[in-house]
Amino acid sequence: MKTNKIFITLVFALSFTSFIGNAQDNPNKNTTLTSEQQSLVAIAASTATGDLSTLKAELIRGLEAGLTVNQIKEATVHLYAYAGFPRSIRGLQTFMTVLDERKAKGINDVMGADASPIDDKRSKYDRGKAILDTLLGVPQTGPQKGYAAFAPVIEVFLKEHLFADIFERDVLTYAERELVTVSVLAGIGGVEPMLRSHLNISLNVGFSPEQLQQFIRVIQSTVGKKKAKAAQRVLDELLFSSK
Repeated sequence: MKTNKIFITLVFALSFTSFIGNAQDNPNKNTTLTSEQQSLVAIAASTATGDLSTLKAELIRGLEAGLTVNQIKEATVHLYAYAGFPRSIRGLQTFMTVLDERKAKGINDVMGADASPIDDKRSKYDRGKAILDTLLGVPQTGPQKGYAAFAPVIEVFLKEHLFADIFERDVLTYAERELVTVSVLAGIGGVEPMLRSHLNISLNVGFSPEQLQQFIRVIQSTVGKKKAKAAQRVLDELLFSSK
C-alpha cells in the first residue's frame, strides 16, 4: 500500500511539472481575456445586433479599458463585412456621439496608431490568400469547392477585399480581428458553420479554450442567454472534435 502511495505521488508530481512546463511554453494557456479584448467582444456584438444603448455603454467601457479611438473605429469598420454597412455605420455614428460627449467633459481619448502603408507588390488576391492560409494554419490548394465553386466571384471578393483590404490593416492584430468576427457571428446568429470556422481560427491564432469560454460569457452578458447558448453549442462541438 505504501509503495502505491509513493507511485501515485510521483506520478502527480511529474504531471504537475509537465503542466508547469507546458504553461511556460504556451503562456496563453489557461489565461483570461484582457479587459480590452472583452470590450472588443461587447462592442462588436452590440453593434452587430443594433443595440445602440448597450453599445454606447460598452464604447465608454472600452475606452476606459485602454482601447484607442482608432482600434474601436477599426473594429467597427471590420464588422461591416459580416453584419453589413448599416450596422457598421450606426456603430460609427454612436461612437462619434460618445467621443463628442466625452470631449465636452474635458476627456481627450487616445487616438492611437493608424494603419501602416501596404508595401507588398503581390496582387491583392495573392496577399489575401496568404493571410487566409496563415489564419487557417494550412495552405489552401486544389480546385474550389462548395460555395466558392458555385459562385467563384465571391471567393475572389473574400480573398481580395476581406482578407487583403481589411485583415491586412495592422490597426488590429489577426487575433483581435478574429475576436471581433466571432462576436459579430454569435450576435447575429443563424450562421453556425461560419462561427465554427472562425472559432477554430481563433484557436489557431493563439486563443485558448478557456479564453473562448470567457468569450461566451461576455456574449451572454451583452446580447443575452439565447445567443450565448447557441454559440456555446458550436464551441463545445469544436472543442470535442479537436480532442
